[in-house]
Order: sequence, then structure tokens, then C-alpha cells
Amino acid sequence: MAITDILSAKDIESALSSCQADDSFNYKSFFSMVGLSSKSPDQIRKVFGILDRDKSGYIEEDELQLFLKNFCSSARALTSVETKAFLAAGDTDGDGKIGVE
Repeated sequence: MAITDILSAKDIESALSSCQADDSFNYKSFFSMVGLSSKSPDQIRKVFGILDRDKSGYIEEDELQLFLKNFCSSARALTSVETKAFLAAGDTDGDGKIGVE
């Protein structure tokens, strides 16, 4: 399954263009721009499965750093600061990874 089976390619392109500069990524606005905020729990789980590259059931820091590349292979990697902030926001139990919940 491709991410564009769930999210609009036009929305993805727009969201990626909004965070091209280092340290300009904001996960809340990105999720809103790509349309994740309006997706069903099942659709969000499918997107999570795409983002979970090693299929461990979690998104770890190394996968999170490559988050934008899941939407477009030519997108930049997140900076260390962006990655750590994103992980802190999603890691609800402090185990250093993000679960689908």
C-alpha cells in the first residue's frame, strides 16, 4: 500500500513544501496539511504501518528522522532537534518510541 492510497498527493506536496528548511517542521501543522487529522482510526493505523519501516509495531528515533521521506523520497531528513521534539510529543510512556495508539 502506498501512502497516496490514503492521503492526497497534492496535500502531501503542499505539506512538504511548508517544511523544506531545517528546523521548520511542525508535526501538528504537517498532519493537518496532509489530511491525517481528518482520517479514521483505521486509515491512521495504515499510515502508521507505512511509517513503521521495520514493522516492529513502533516508530523509533531512526525511523522518525526519516519521517518526511515516507511521503516523498527526495524530502529531507528531520534534524536532530526536530526528531527529538517529535519523539517527545508522541512517546506517551517514555520508552523512546511511538506506538500506534
